[in-house]
Formats: sequence, structure tokens, C-alpha cells
Amino acid sequence: MSHSLRPSRKRIIQGVLGMLLAIVLVVWWLPRIAQTTWSAVFETLSHVGFGAVMVLYGLMCLGLWFYTFTLAGSLPGLRHAQALIVNLCGSSAGNFLPGGGAAGVAVTYAAFRSWGFARRDISTSVIVTGVWNILARMILPVTGLIALLVAGGDLPASVVRGGLIGAAAGLALLTLFIASLASEKLARSVGLALARLLRPVLRRVNPSREVVFDKLITEQRVHLFRVVRHGWLGMTFGLVGYFAVFYVLFWQSLHAVGLRMTFSHMFAAYAVGRLLSAIGITPGGVGVTEGGAVAVLVAFGADPAQALAGTVLFSLYTHVMEIPLGLLAYLGWALSKKTTPTDRLPRPDEASPDDTPR
Repeated sequence: MSHSLRPSRKRIIQGVLGMLLAIVLVVWWLPRIAQTTWSAVFETLSHVGFGAVMVLYGLMCLGLWFYTFTLAGSLPGLRHAQALIVNLCGSSAGNFLPGGGAAGVAVTYAAFRSWGFARRDISTSVIVTGVWNILARMILPVTGLIALLVAGGDLPASVVRGGLIGAAAGLALLTLFIASLASEKLARSVGLALARLLRPVLRRVNPSREVVFDKLITEQRVHLFRVVRHGWLGMTFGLVGYFAVFYVLFWQSLHAVGLRMTFSHMFAAYAVGRLLSAIGITPGGVGVTEGGAVAVLVAFGADPAQALAGTVLFSLYTHVMEIPLGLLAYLGWALSKKTTPTDRLPRPDEASPDDTPR
């Protein structure tokens, strides 16, 4: 493992604590949220047939393929096969290595650099895909709330609260992101705010390096604008396809354990779970996402054992079942053709007036 991918002692401790917390949440907290027992859950899971297992695996693969459009749209020149490798490697690292999401970003960065992509292009890709993912997870509860309102019926307070939080946070993030692209002054202000917020942390991590956030963001601004302008459709298509297919995976996971509910009720549970996946206190949000989804399902009258069994089955595909593909992806990365990066800043005459935000 290269130095850039080797986790520090602090990250290892954080990773171990996160895994221990995930175990506590899964073993102790989830059955209490669902008001059932693990013996009842395992009994329910024992009735899932081989055909259902393979259908769910196929849906998982289809969802992962859709996400390659998001990565390819954020990094011009990236092929879909490379995007799939990066997605699987980064996801595996984020779910299982100490450091969680930071480990996933480190693996993604290393893979992109090994294929010759410039640092600036990689950082732009990480920023844009991060914003797109957060927006999507915040929009989902709003969509679920609308579906429930159309379907009628009483709404659990957790669903209403999740929808309102998602709507407010998503709108605020989208407004800030667009305004930062449109205004150099605002972009510099955002950079200064980030500097005040993150500089104490970064000094503890790497005292020898000073990051000038306002300069970094203003320099990235034009490049971010170009990527968003030319890649927004592909990135949006990829995320819509990814979340849509994974909703079908969630629906079929519940169906496989015998749970039948309306589209709006299942989508509300799925949306709350995806929103909570952004909370990185455990690797991949394990325990937290399942707790939110199960709470919504039970609130809508689902059988507790079936609700928890279906949610756990879905989580097996979003975390554990990716491991074989992740190992193949690491092998594919190791065998892929490497290219020496040729970083360079664009000359002033390379900037097109049409590509400059106003």
C-alpha cells in the first residue's frame, strides 16, 4: 500500500470505533427499533430463494453501472470501464477500510492519477460528484413526501421531518453552489469561511502545509463551471438511474421476504435511509440507515420481522455483496495500463469566453 493510502493511527482508531459502533447498532439497536428479534429475522430470511438472490444481485450490478455516467460526466476522458473500477474500489475502501469515506477518496484519487489524470481535474470530479450525491440524498425525502401526499393517509413525523430537512438543506446547498460558480466574490468568501472552519483541523493533521482555501476555490471556479456546464446531464442521468435501480432493489428485497406495501410507503422508507447514509459515524452508515428505514416501515404498519429482514437483505447488497466485485475491480486496476500524469495549468488563451462564468 502506498504512503498516500496508508491510514494514520488516528484514522485506524476512528475506523475501529466506527465498526464497533456499527456492530452495537446492528446487534442491539435495530431489533429494538423494529420491536422484533434476530431469531425472527433469520427465520424470515431463510425463505429467500436462490432466484431472488440472483435477481437482487443483477439489480445491484445495474445500479453500479448507472453510476459510471456520473463519474464519467465529472471527469472528461474517463471511460465507463475505468469509472466502474473506481466506483467499486472506492466503495469497498469506504465501507471497510479505516477512515471510511476518506479512504474511499484516497483510493479514487490514486486510481485516477495512475491513469494520467491531472490533480485539478480529479479534485474537481470529487467536488462535483460530492455535491451531486448530497443533493440527490436530500431531494429523495422530498420526493417521498410528495408521493405520500399524493397517495393520501397519515404521515409519520419522521418522514415529514426528513422531507423538510432534506428540502431546506438541499435548497441551501444548491443555492450556495450555483452562487459560488456565478460570483467570484462569493466563491472567495466561501473559501475564507472554509479556511476558518477547517484550518485548525488541518494544522493538527499536517502542520507543515498551509491550504489557502479562498485561492484554491477561486482557481477551481472556472474549471468547475466548465465541468458542470458540459457534464451535468450525464451526472444527473447516472444518479437518477442509480437511485431508481437501488429503489427497485430495496422494493424487491422487501418483496423477497414477503413484505407487501404501497409504492409511496416503501419509497419513503428508502428515501429516509438514503438521506441517513450521509451520516458517516459508521462505515457506510451501517446501522444508522437501516434504523431509519425500518422505523418508517414499522410506522406504516409493516410486520417488524419482515421490515428488518428486508432492510438487512438490502444492506447486504449495498455493502457485503459488493466485495467480490470490489476484489475484481482491484485486480482490474492493478492490470490496467498506467499513464504518467502530465499536470499543467491552462494558458490564458485556452479559456473560451463561452466557458467563463459571469
